Amino acid sequence: MKIFLTGATGYIGSRLLIVLAKAGHEIIALTRSKRRIFIPNEYNDQIEIIEGDLLSPETLIEIPEDIDAAYYLVHSMSSKSTGFSELESLSANNFVKALNKTKATQIIYLSGLSRGNHDSEHMSSRHQVEKILANATASLTVLRAGIIVGSGSASFEIMRDLVEKLPIMIAPRWLYSKCQPIGVIDVLYYLSHSLGDQRTFNKTFEIGGPCEMTYKELLLALAEVRKLKRWIIPIPLLTPYLSSLWLFFVTSVDFTICRALINSLKVDAVCLDKTIDEILPHDCLDFKQTVSRAFEKIEQNEVVSSWKDAIVRSSLPPNLTKYIEVPHFGCLSKCYKRSYKSPKSEVLERLWRIGGQNGWYTMDWAWAMRGWFDRAFGGVGLTRGRTHPTRLRNGDVLDFWRVVVANKEEGHLLLYAEMKMPGEAWLEWKISEKEGCTIVEQTATFRPKGLLGRLYWYALSPIHPIIFSKMCDSIGQK
Repeated sequence: MKIFLTGATGYIGSRLLIVLAKAGHEIIALTRSKRRIFIPNEYNDQIEIIEGDLLSPETLIEIPEDIDAAYYLVHSMSSKSTGFSELESLSANNFVKALNKTKATQIIYLSGLSRGNHDSEHMSSRHQVEKILANATASLTVLRAGIIVGSGSASFEIMRDLVEKLPIMIAPRWLYSKCQPIGVIDVLYYLSHSLGDQRTFNKTFEIGGPCEMTYKELLLALAEVRKLKRWIIPIPLLTPYLSSLWLFFVTSVDFTICRALINSLKVDAVCLDKTIDEILPHDCLDFKQTVSRAFEKIEQNEVVSSWKDAIVRSSLPPNLTKYIEVPHFGCLSKCYKRSYKSPKSEVLERLWRIGGQNGWYTMDWAWAMRGWFDRAFGGVGLTRGRTHPTRLRNGDVLDFWRVVVANKEEGHLLLYAEMKMPGEAWLEWKISEKEGCTIVEQTATFRPKGLLGRLYWYALSPIHPIIFSKMCDSIGQK
């Protein structure tokens, strides 16, 4: 079948892309930037990438007419803390208008699981999207899921941070709300197997794992898997909003995502409709099995996608192209160019490991302080780390930086700062060879915003030469 896939760079979409390709389908993947999508070589002939933005209908003219089905895996929860429902509706309406011009016979949408009473804005917007998609000429298949557990998922990372960082947890009354967590591998099963199955057309299904649990039971089960002893103390007066503020200092997950997810925990999210079992019988992994599998992927460095690589709370545009060329006008910069005897391949390997658990090769305490300072003022800090310990791709997160260019063959790495500061900053490396030596050119560029920006740069000027000089040497030689 010829499939139109939206959200192809998202947590679910990037995984489903490979699942569909393995099944032999031809895929048209929509992304706001071709530079941010990775296609394994063996699937190059099956996957076509087109650039477009569902919020800009004029960019959707390249969608081919002969597609058979489409997946709608887009949502705007990360864009802003409130008011994202308007963006959700606009995106869904533009999708329907574009799809109605094609021959598609089915739309598959992954929605949220709830009973519809006292829903958060996050959940209400998901259900509003369902209504909009139902107006398309193609038949609609809706799969409603609650907490999706898997390596790199926002829900999993929040639970992991709570359990691993806090021996004693103070939690609000939503601790006793019920949920039915489902593994990402099982979500992918339902998404892929409902494709083309006419028994699923114009129907809504609830999907969940085999275990109904309270959130307290869920956290304690995760602690058991990790062989940790944890105590949870419920406090009724702790509201979901206060919980999200508290989580800001505990978890690496972005505050806007935390707030949207926490606000959805006020009501039970369990499956009451078991119809999906009659049409697509499938034995889902239980929660402990799912958690164990997630940690196996993490330990083996096989995390396929992560919430952290979504571009949120940043002035950086989704297509990244605006920041590929580092500006010079009105900028302050410091360049270090050194020659080393180390082979170029070794230098590149060290450079590609920078950040995250590997640190920044010099004065890690200073980087940690900058991270805490950033976090205290509402920034992302250093808590995001990196998705993979040795691999970097365009659009990846690298602590409080965003990878704009990662071209290992050309020896070019360019980062854009997502930390809170009065201006914009880039950190760039160019690695080359000359006369048997490896040349490392490292440049820090800052475009100040007003007088405060210039004061910020000059205040840090005494420490910059120490940090960047030692960093350059650490990258260039063992």
